[in-house]
Amino acid sequence: MAWAIGAGSSGATPFAPAVGANAISVLRAAFIVGVLGFSGAALQGASVSEAVGSDLVVGLTLPTAAVIVVLVTAAGLMAIGIVTGYPIATAFTVTGTVIGAGLALGGAPAWAKYTEIGTMWLLTPFVGSGVAYGIASVLPRESVDERDSVPILAAAVGAIVVNIEFALLASGDQMASLSTVVAERFAPGFAGTLGVSLVAAVVVGLAVRVDITRNGLDGLRRFLLVLGGLVAFSAGASQVGLAVGPLVPLVEGTMITVSALAAGGGVGLLVGSWTGAPQMIKAVAQDYASLGPRRSIAALFPSFVLAQIAVLYGIPVSFNQIMVSAIVGAGAAVGGGDAISRRKIGFTLGAWVGSFLLAFGLGYGVMRLVP
Repeated sequence: MAWAIGAGSSGATPFAPAVGANAISVLRAAFIVGVLGFSGAALQGASVSEAVGSDLVVGLTLPTAAVIVVLVTAAGLMAIGIVTGYPIATAFTVTGTVIGAGLALGGAPAWAKYTEIGTMWLLTPFVGSGVAYGIASVLPRESVDERDSVPILAAAVGAIVVNIEFALLASGDQMASLSTVVAERFAPGFAGTLGVSLVAAVVVGLAVRVDITRNGLDGLRRFLLVLGGLVAFSAGASQVGLAVGPLVPLVEGTMITVSALAAGGGVGLLVGSWTGAPQMIKAVAQDYASLGPRRSIAALFPSFVLAQIAVLYGIPVSFNQIMVSAIVGAGAAVGGGDAISRRKIGFTLGAWVGSFLLAFGLGYGVMRLVP
């Protein structure tokens, strides 16, 4: 399952805009996204893993047979997406299968979690495409100097990065952010955390401004590649839980921690990105929209923010949904409907909805038949 995710959603989508903007080659993108996806899985993947493993069905722990059904079904649907070139929404398949199997075994619906997940799924296309459209509409304007506009985005990215929680900064399965760790040493509390965030924003923003002022388009491409790297890291953090989450209940009470489980899944993401992602990278980069460096930045920025929100709250989210929505929004800002493929988008939407319904049906049906 981790291999399928690495070859598909987490391996293909993070660098697709950069490939489409000719900032990096397909094979080099696949290599880098594999390394960064593994890092995100190992350092930040525990929260989504716990949510998938324990929060989708009330009053029931999935037995080993059900976990096998979940992983085989979800991985099979992902493999179909890889072969056909259509990005199947991983979160939809895994969540649908887990819920279907759990309800078939007598578990109760977790309505509060479903509301949280459904809200995220419904808002993501509108927020992602809307923010990407807005940024892509502003960046190319002559009245808006990109030596000012792009560094503002970079400053926001810097502030977010220092507030991302990592397993490496805390003990056990606990998480901590760089801003919190630094603030505890010098000025504990909200004021100290805010101060660290502001310093990071100013430093990053100024660095990007200097680079763009000196190098122009090359500076934009470097910032684009950094954004792609952060998105790849976030993809590993959010998507690994979809692979190893069903295993979480099976390792409770053992010496295996959730963070260790996530790191193991990260190995699968790494191999999948190196061996299977190039085809999907090319499909997403070329088939959804025509993007240059500025529009690619517009697509990657909301993708990074949405992915980190999902990780923070432990919500299983489709990275394909995030990235495709942002790419469509940025592409629409370029040339309206002519810049995007309506046919491809229509098939993708159908694949998203169909994958959830099919996964739910398979999970429920198979577990009803298993004695």
